[in-house]
Amino acid sequence: MNTTYPTRPRVFLQLCIIMAAFAILFGPAILNLVRDWTTNDNYSHGFLVPLISGYMIWQKKDQLAKLTINPSNLGLLMILFGMFVFTIGSIGAELFTMRTAIVITIAGLCTYSFGIKVTIAIAVPLAYLMFMVPLPAIIWNKIAFPLQLVAAQLTAYTVQLMGIPLLREGNVLHLSNTSLEVVDACSGLRSLTSLLALSAAFAYIAKLASINKWLLFLSAIPIAIMVNILRLTITALLATHIGPETAQGFLHDLSGIIVFIVAFIMLFGLYNLMHSFEQKVLKKSH
Repeated sequence: MNTTYPTRPRVFLQLCIIMAAFAILFGPAILNLVRDWTTNDNYSHGFLVPLISGYMIWQKKDQLAKLTINPSNLGLLMILFGMFVFTIGSIGAELFTMRTAIVITIAGLCTYSFGIKVTIAIAVPLAYLMFMVPLPAIIWNKIAFPLQLVAAQLTAYTVQLMGIPLLREGNVLHLSNTSLEVVDACSGLRSLTSLLALSAAFAYIAKLASINKWLLFLSAIPIAIMVNILRLTITALLATHIGPETAQGFLHDLSGIIVFIVAFIMLFGLYNLMHSFEQKVLKKSH
């Protein structure tokens, strides 16, 4: 990057003061967020999000090298706004608001340190940090319960098509030898959040046209639903033919890992199809 610091020592000192204030103000909230990643399986991917965001920024190193570093006082306003949002969240004990304020403040620090053009250039990687912030429980539950019902219904249809007798009552699947409850963890929302985070990064770095990048990102939704139905169907088959105990414990956890790998393979396969199609169109145009 080119620099135009007229008073570099002064700006550096101000930046150090702001960074220290950031650590003091947001330190406990960041530690609490990391604790959530450790204890909440729905957001265990949070550890990877900052690393992926950093990689996304590194991918733009050539573009960033051409930009001029021109610190902007607009960054101070963004920092103050982030701190205001954090304070409001603290008063209301609203973790999502407090954690969102961290991302806003980071964007403000970037603008103050490097300028508006640099912040705009890395706006997507900065916004990507929101994938590390758990949704409020009220929103999560509003999405999870309908997904539980959809997952239970589609699984019931699939299992019945295989000739296995099954009775569905809401989110409970009654088999001949046991009953399976499609709980929150089996709604598919966990897979969806993780796969959306993965597909967003994948689409960002993929060499595709903009419209195909969006399609690749949004494809995570149907893929997550499909692999979750696959997981539930396999669980029902194992419970019927082997025993109810297979619906719990190690095999159940292992199936979750396997279907996520399957989801990634499907996502990668879709990317290859899109990339091949674009190459063919490009060759024809020439």
